[in-house]
Amino acid sequence: MTVVQKYGGTSVGSVERLRNVARRVAARAVDGEQIAVVVSAMGKTTDELLTLAREVNPRPPRRETDLLMATGEMVSSALLAMALVEMGCPAVALTGAQAGVFTDNTFGRARIRGIDTWRIEEEFAEGHVVVVAGFQGQSPQGDYATLGRGGSDTSAVALGAALKARQVEIYTDVQGIYTTDPRIEPQARCLRDIASEEMLEAAQQGAGVMHPRAVELGLLYDIPILVASSQAEFGSGGGTLIRGKVHMEPENRVRTIALDRDVASVTLRNVPDRPGIASQLFGPLADAGISVDTIVQNASELQLTDLTFTVTKDDWERTQEISKSLSAELGAANVLFDHDLVKVSLIGTGMQSGPGYAATMFRSLSDAGINIELITTSEIRITCLVRADRGEEAVRALHSAFQLDEDI
Repeated sequence: MTVVQKYGGTSVGSVERLRNVARRVAARAVDGEQIAVVVSAMGKTTDELLTLAREVNPRPPRRETDLLMATGEMVSSALLAMALVEMGCPAVALTGAQAGVFTDNTFGRARIRGIDTWRIEEEFAEGHVVVVAGFQGQSPQGDYATLGRGGSDTSAVALGAALKARQVEIYTDVQGIYTTDPRIEPQARCLRDIASEEMLEAAQQGAGVMHPRAVELGLLYDIPILVASSQAEFGSGGGTLIRGKVHMEPENRVRTIALDRDVASVTLRNVPDRPGIASQLFGPLADAGISVDTIVQNASELQLTDLTFTVTKDDWERTQEISKSLSAELGAANVLFDHDLVKVSLIGTGMQSGPGYAATMFRSLSDAGINIELITTSEIRITCLVRADRGEEAVRALHSAFQLDEDI
């Protein structure tokens, strides 16, 4: 049987922690399983490399930036393989390209287009643990292309799908998936399991434990994903299993609360309410590679409407440029920009069919004196935009209102 493990930057952040990971992997390899280990860069290496690049060039070319960024994971994979060999566990380190990971050519945000597993399977046949540098692959032109922040999660789940692994195990510095961020709410509870759809919503709405694309791949290929602490004893039964279906808690269908600080909004005021306006705005944004999240259009009055949407802060400056240049063409009276916002989201399968969830959310925020700037919903999510300085308070208020600290 094949298992894919992934260890995050904190888990391999020092020589001692690397050795701890090596001991865990070596102990598991004794059981006769074929193990592929995906690693992130050590500690803050990625941030340090990016800072170095910007010292040389304030706007470094994306191709060369990816080449530089990819080296962090190469260092981790090589050192972990060395530690395993020193412990008597045969191992080999591979770059993403050597592991057969092929991407598109969108530097910095590449998507995996396919994986050729022949080299990994060859190493398995030789009895090796295969240590793969995460976060990276090879573009059609043969260049290094990185998958974006958190991309090692995506590397691991994609490899799990390609190798038909029975499970992908994500080891990090937290115990698992919590009802909310325990740094915000100390009473947050670690979940035993969570549905893949719920985890995908949580990841997309700011829960930083898992990369959204990784969860999406797990859902698509029906691969269970275990999220657990790299410091916990192996086999202790801890962690959270992300899988297709979970046991429903009928008394409370809210599973987790996510806080997303990576939010900026744009509002076009008094836009003519006519066909084609949205296309004229969002087409150029899409062409610039900008992903738009929440979109709200007010009811038309005198054939004029306000159109509000959100983007990530990384896309903030480019979005301002495009929106300003298009505002006159669209006939907007003016454009307003706001980056002092956060998104707070309730997430849980079955909320839509159960009464009272929205009412309880809005009442709880009102009782705390927190004003809601904007509301959006999906089948398993209710999201409110609030002022940034009230975000953590909003999370705590909602966690208490829905009694998420209680293990029902």
